[in-house]
Amino acid sequence: MHVLLIHQAFISPKEAGGTRHLELGQRFVREGNAFTIVASNLSYHSGKAVEPSDGDCEEYDGVQVRRAWTLAALHRSYAWRVASFLTFMVSSIWTALRVRDVDLVMGTSPPIFQLLSAWFVAVIKRKPFVLEVRDLWPEFAIDIGLLKNPVLIWCARALEKFLYSRATHLVVNSPAYRDYLINKGVPAEKVSFIANGVDTSLFSLHVDGSGLRDQYKLNGKFVVTYAGAVSMANDLDVVLDAAEMLKDAPDVHLLIVGDGKDCSRLQERAARMHLPNITFTGPRPKDEMPRFLAMSDACLATLKDIPMFRTTYPNKVFDYMAAGRPTILGIDGVIRDVIEAADGGVAVPPGDAASLAAAIRELSHDRPRCEQMGRAAREYVQHHFNRDQQAIEFRHTIEQVALRRAA
Repeated sequence: MHVLLIHQAFISPKEAGGTRHLELGQRFVREGNAFTIVASNLSYHSGKAVEPSDGDCEEYDGVQVRRAWTLAALHRSYAWRVASFLTFMVSSIWTALRVRDVDLVMGTSPPIFQLLSAWFVAVIKRKPFVLEVRDLWPEFAIDIGLLKNPVLIWCARALEKFLYSRATHLVVNSPAYRDYLINKGVPAEKVSFIANGVDTSLFSLHVDGSGLRDQYKLNGKFVVTYAGAVSMANDLDVVLDAAEMLKDAPDVHLLIVGDGKDCSRLQERAARMHLPNITFTGPRPKDEMPRFLAMSDACLATLKDIPMFRTTYPNKVFDYMAAGRPTILGIDGVIRDVIEAADGGVAVPPGDAASLAAAIRELSHDRPRCEQMGRAAREYVQHHFNRDQQAIEFRHTIEQVALRRAA
């Protein structure tokens, strides 16, 4: 089988971010199939051009990646961001139509506009259209306050309904998303849950992070690392507020590893607050993350306290668990259920800087507990959120969709 995925925010190993689709695609190819991704020529997190490859098509262990032109305006404003999405929507259709011998077309959201590309290409090629929901758009945008205009909200929800009805099948990576879709009227048999997770082989417990401790002058420190997107949704202002409360704990240091629209603002704010205990490293490629997590004593995940964020399974938390590090979790909902079931960290109320600072201070005084929670987290994620098992579920789902369509 040959699966074609249209994915503006695709992350290669050369970039920072989650590599779920690449990992699933590589395993799909190992079973004798083909997997092609149409991606943006710009990094979704930084908005900068992706490092050019040698030729028209990149390849990562058999997975083919073709780049489509995108307007370089992702981080100018919300209106310019939409304009960037629309340019990719158009250019990705042209790029995807040139891919031959496709058996199934897959689109993933967010952003939702690329789903229109995937649906259109599937119609033209007369192939099944699989829609993957990674985040609940437009609900997240509405809850966080990015989408306020009633007319635009109505249009967004109409588009969402249209795409759900046109999809041959839907795939979600959080159990709460499945409930959401069913409540929206999507038939239960039309929705498959393939959990978010991690390739645990990327995060060996024997990785040495001491060189990074030397580089950032953190020897002897209790290091707490946030690794991921730096955006309004991630609520990293609460991390700066917690850092201010921890100024009297000279052995504690916070790292923010990542990039995004909010990065410059947060760095400026940290400078105004005179925070000696926080470092912004900028973005780092996925293949460097094992070393950053290995040099950390605990890791941090935060989101704004809005109802829809209680439904999500963040990539970073599974990476932390696979690296054998405890998670300090400022998120409620289904991901908190995972951490608590694993005994793999501590949860604090979202947006509560005092509770976050207290949790960091407490763990810095109990390193044996940190190590025990890290071991428990890794064991749990290996059994319940392993990418190898998810790849089997993915392949089975794709095969069943194709067979049903053929019948």
